[in-house]
Amino acid sequence: MITVLLADDELMLRSGVKAILSTQDDIQVVAEAQNGQDAVELARFHRPTVALLDIRMPCLDGLAAAALLRDEVPETRVGLLTTFSEDDLVARALDEDVPGFLLKAADPRDLIAGVRALAKGQTHLAPKVVERLITEVSGGRMARGIAARKRIGSLTQREAQILTLLVKGLSNSEIADRIRLAEGTVKTYVSTILLRLNAKNRVQAAILAYEAGLVDNED
Repeated sequence: MITVLLADDELMLRSGVKAILSTQDDIQVVAEAQNGQDAVELARFHRPTVALLDIRMPCLDGLAAAALLRDEVPETRVGLLTTFSEDDLVARALDEDVPGFLLKAADPRDLIAGVRALAKGQTHLAPKVVERLITEVSGGRMARGIAARKRIGSLTQREAQILTLLVKGLSNSEIADRIRLAEGTVKTYVSTILLRLNAKNRVQAAILAYEAGLVDNED
Protein backbone atom coordinates (compact mmCIF):
# COMPACT_ATOMS: atom_id res chain seq x y z
CA MET A 1 0.00 0.00 0.00
CA ILE A 2 1.27 3.46 -0.94
CA THR A 3 0.63 5.82 1.96
CA VAL A 4 0.39 9.54 1.21
CA LEU A 5 0.64 12.75 3.22
CA LEU A 6 -1.08 15.80 1.68
CA ALA A 7 -0.06 19.33 2.62
CA ASP A 8 -1.78 22.38 1.15
CA ASP A 9 -3.36 25.40 2.79
CA GLU A 10 -6.27 25.30 0.33
CA LEU A 11 -8.93 22.92 1.62
CA MET A 12 -10.65 22.53 -1.76
CA LEU A 13 -7.44 21.54 -3.54
CA ARG A 14 -6.48 19.18 -0.74
CA SER A 15 -9.90 17.56 -0.82
CA GLY A 16 -9.76 17.22 -4.60
CA VAL A 17 -6.38 15.52 -4.58
CA LYS A 18 -7.49 13.20 -1.78
CA ALA A 19 -10.64 12.26 -3.71
CA ILE A 20 -8.61 11.41 -6.81
CA LEU A 21 -6.08 9.28 -4.92
CA SER A 22 -8.82 7.54 -2.94
CA THR A 23 -10.17 6.00 -6.15
CA GLN A 24 -7.10 3.73 -6.25
CA ASP A 25 -6.99 0.53 -4.19
CA ASP A 26 -3.21 0.72 -3.73
CA ILE A 27 -3.07 4.36 -2.49
CA GLN A 28 -4.19 5.63 0.91
CA VAL A 29 -4.07 9.21 2.20
CA VAL A 30 -3.03 8.82 5.85
CA ALA A 31 -2.61 12.45 6.90
CA GLU A 32 -3.36 16.04 5.82
CA ALA A 33 -1.73 19.32 6.78
CA GLN A 34 -2.39 23.01 6.15
CA ASN A 35 1.24 24.14 6.40
CA GLY A 36 4.75 22.83 6.05
CA GLN A 37 5.47 22.69 9.76
CA ASP A 38 2.51 20.41 10.45
CA ALA A 39 3.42 18.35 7.39
CA VAL A 40 6.89 17.62 8.78
CA GLU A 41 5.48 16.65 12.17
CA LEU A 42 2.89 14.34 10.61
CA ALA A 43 5.53 12.77 8.36
CA ARG A 44 7.69 12.00 11.38
CA PHE A 45 4.76 10.16 12.92
CA HIS A 46 3.21 8.38 9.91
CA ARG A 47 6.40 7.80 7.83
CA PRO A 48 4.37 7.97 4.58
CA THR A 49 5.60 6.53 1.30
CA VAL A 50 4.98 9.83 -0.48
CA ALA A 51 4.49 13.40 0.74
CA LEU A 52 2.70 15.78 -1.63
CA LEU A 53 3.54 19.33 -0.57
CA ASP A 54 2.25 22.62 -1.92
CA ILE A 55 5.32 24.56 -2.99
CA ARG A 56 3.90 27.69 -1.28
CA MET A 57 2.56 27.28 2.27
CA PRO A 58 2.43 29.36 5.46
CA CYS A 59 4.81 28.78 8.39
CA LEU A 60 7.08 26.58 6.29
CA ASP A 61 6.92 26.36 2.49
CA GLY A 62 7.17 23.17 0.47
CA LEU A 63 10.87 23.63 -0.29
CA ALA A 64 11.84 24.05 3.36
CA ALA A 65 9.61 21.15 4.40
CA ALA A 66 11.11 18.95 1.67
CA ALA A 67 14.62 19.69 2.95
CA LEU A 68 13.64 18.69 6.49
CA LEU A 69 11.96 15.50 5.29
CA ARG A 70 15.02 14.55 3.26
CA ASP A 71 17.12 14.69 6.43
CA GLU A 72 14.62 13.40 9.01
CA VAL A 73 12.34 11.04 7.07
CA PRO A 74 14.53 9.96 4.12
CA GLU A 75 12.28 7.04 3.21
CA THR A 76 9.47 9.46 2.30
CA ARG A 77 9.57 10.61 -1.32
CA VAL A 78 8.53 14.23 -1.82
CA GLY A 79 6.43 15.56 -4.67
CA LEU A 80 5.87 19.32 -4.90
CA LEU A 81 2.49 20.59 -6.08
CA THR A 82 3.03 23.65 -8.26
CA THR A 83 1.45 26.00 -10.80
CA PHE A 84 2.77 27.70 -13.93
CA SER A 85 3.36 30.95 -11.99
CA GLU A 86 6.01 29.48 -9.68
CA ASP A 87 8.97 29.02 -12.02
CA ASP A 88 11.40 30.64 -9.57
CA LEU A 89 10.56 28.14 -6.85
CA VAL A 90 10.65 25.20 -9.27
CA ALA A 91 14.16 26.24 -10.35
CA ARG A 92 15.28 26.35 -6.71
CA ALA A 93 13.72 22.95 -6.09
CA LEU A 94 15.60 21.47 -9.05
CA ASP A 95 18.89 22.68 -7.59
CA GLU A 96 17.97 20.95 -4.33
CA ASP A 97 17.15 17.73 -6.22
CA VAL A 98 13.51 17.35 -5.14
CA PRO A 99 12.38 14.10 -6.84
CA GLY A 100 8.88 15.08 -7.97
CA PHE A 101 6.91 17.95 -9.50
CA LEU A 102 3.17 17.69 -10.11
CA LEU A 103 0.90 20.36 -11.54
CA LYS A 104 -2.16 21.28 -9.48
CA ALA A 105 -4.21 21.44 -12.69
CA ALA A 106 -2.91 18.13 -14.04
CA ASP A 107 -5.05 15.32 -15.39
CA PRO A 108 -5.99 12.98 -12.48
CA ARG A 109 -4.21 10.15 -14.29
CA ASP A 110 -0.97 12.14 -14.23
CA LEU A 111 -1.34 12.75 -10.50
CA ILE A 112 -1.85 9.04 -9.81
CA ALA A 113 1.04 8.08 -12.09
CA GLY A 114 3.25 10.60 -10.33
CA VAL A 115 2.49 9.20 -6.89
CA ARG A 116 3.20 5.66 -8.06
CA ALA A 117 6.47 6.70 -9.72
CA LEU A 118 7.66 8.43 -6.56
CA ALA A 119 6.68 5.40 -4.49
CA LYS A 120 8.95 3.28 -6.72
CA GLY A 121 11.86 5.61 -6.06
CA GLN A 122 11.66 7.25 -9.47
CA THR A 123 11.81 10.94 -10.31
CA HIS A 124 8.52 12.30 -11.63
CA LEU A 125 8.39 15.54 -13.57
CA ALA A 126 5.10 16.73 -15.00
CA PRO A 127 5.70 17.13 -18.78
CA LYS A 128 4.25 20.66 -18.73
CA VAL A 129 6.80 21.67 -16.08
CA VAL A 130 9.61 20.42 -18.32
CA GLU A 131 8.20 22.32 -21.29
CA ARG A 132 7.96 25.55 -19.30
CA LEU A 133 11.53 25.30 -18.01
CA ILE A 134 12.87 24.61 -21.48
CA THR A 135 11.05 27.69 -22.77
CA GLU A 136 12.49 29.81 -19.96
CA VAL A 137 16.08 28.87 -20.83
CA SER A 138 15.68 29.12 -24.63
CA GLY A 139 17.11 32.66 -24.82
CA GLY A 140 20.78 32.73 -25.88
CA ARG A 141 20.59 29.16 -27.05
CA MET A 142 23.37 29.47 -29.65
CA ALA A 143 26.12 30.13 -27.10
CA ARG A 144 24.98 27.34 -24.80
CA GLY A 145 24.36 24.99 -27.73
CA ILE A 146 28.06 24.56 -28.46
CA ALA A 147 28.84 23.50 -24.91
CA ALA A 148 25.74 21.32 -24.74
CA ARG A 149 26.64 19.48 -27.96
CA LYS A 150 30.07 18.66 -26.55
CA ARG A 151 28.48 17.10 -23.48
CA ILE A 152 25.81 15.25 -25.47
CA GLY A 153 28.55 13.97 -27.80
CA SER A 154 29.93 11.84 -24.97
CA LEU A 155 26.79 9.65 -25.05
CA THR A 156 26.50 6.39 -26.93
CA GLN A 157 23.77 5.97 -29.55
CA ARG A 158 21.59 4.03 -27.09
CA GLU A 159 22.11 6.63 -24.35
CA ALA A 160 21.14 9.40 -26.75
CA GLN A 161 18.00 7.46 -27.71
CA ILE A 162 17.00 7.08 -24.06
CA LEU A 163 17.72 10.76 -23.39
CA THR A 164 15.37 11.70 -26.23
CA LEU A 165 12.58 9.65 -24.65
CA LEU A 166 13.39 11.04 -21.22
CA VAL A 167 12.90 14.57 -22.58
CA LYS A 168 9.36 13.64 -23.56
CA GLY A 169 8.54 12.95 -19.91
CA LEU A 170 8.49 9.15 -20.15
CA SER A 171 9.17 7.18 -16.96
CA ASN A 172 11.78 4.43 -16.81
CA SER A 173 9.09 1.79 -17.25
CA GLU A 174 7.59 3.59 -20.26
CA ILE A 175 11.02 3.93 -21.87
CA ALA A 176 11.65 0.23 -21.23
CA ASP A 177 8.38 -0.68 -22.96
CA ARG A 178 9.14 1.62 -25.88
CA ILE A 179 12.60 0.22 -26.68
CA ARG A 180 12.09 -3.28 -25.27
CA LEU A 181 14.62 -3.26 -22.47
CA ALA A 182 14.30 -4.28 -18.83
CA GLU A 183 13.29 -1.41 -16.56
CA GLY A 184 16.38 -2.01 -14.42
CA THR A 185 18.57 -1.65 -17.50
CA VAL A 186 16.91 1.65 -18.40
CA LYS A 187 17.42 2.89 -14.84
CA THR A 188 21.14 2.11 -15.15
CA TYR A 189 21.29 3.91 -18.49
CA VAL A 190 19.59 6.99 -17.01
CA SER A 191 22.06 7.09 -14.11
CA THR A 192 24.96 6.84 -16.57
CA ILE A 193 23.48 9.60 -18.75
CA LEU A 194 23.16 11.97 -15.80
CA LEU A 195 26.72 11.18 -14.75
CA ARG A 196 28.15 11.73 -18.24
CA LEU A 197 26.25 15.02 -18.65
CA ASN A 198 27.06 16.18 -15.13
CA ALA A 199 23.33 16.78 -14.66
CA LYS A 200 21.71 16.65 -11.22
CA ASN A 201 18.39 15.35 -12.51
CA ARG A 202 16.25 14.53 -15.54
CA VAL A 203 15.15 18.12 -16.14
CA GLN A 204 18.73 19.40 -16.38
CA ALA A 205 19.49 16.58 -18.82
CA ALA A 206 16.38 17.49 -20.84
CA ILE A 207 17.43 21.13 -21.06
CA LEU A 208 20.88 20.10 -22.29
CA ALA A 209 19.30 17.88 -24.95
CA TYR A 210 17.17 20.79 -26.13
CA GLU A 211 20.10 23.21 -26.24
CA ALA A 212 22.20 20.67 -28.15
CA GLY A 213 19.49 20.28 -30.80
CA LEU A 214 18.88 16.63 -29.96
CA VAL A 215 15.16 17.40 -29.75
CA ASP A 216 13.02 20.19 -31.16
CA ASN A 217 10.50 22.59 -29.66
CA GLU A 218 7.59 20.24 -30.21
CA ASP A 219 9.30 17.44 -28.22
